[in-house]
Amino acid sequence: MARLGLPELLIILAIVFIIFGASRLPGLGRGIGSAIKNFKDEMKDKSASAEAKDKSQG
Repeated sequence: MARLGLPELLIILAIVFIIFGASRLPGLGRGIGSAIKNFKDEMKDKSASAEAKDKSQG
């Protein structure tokens, strides 16, 4: 599987600038960051509840 190098990342960044514009990028970054944070929190909650369930059964 090919890795992304600097030229590829620059092309992706240029495309994002063209599609969203520079004024919308901070909001887009905040939205993506909060989505990742919420996803991680949910995964922690599910694993903690699964461990509690295993302890109560065992």
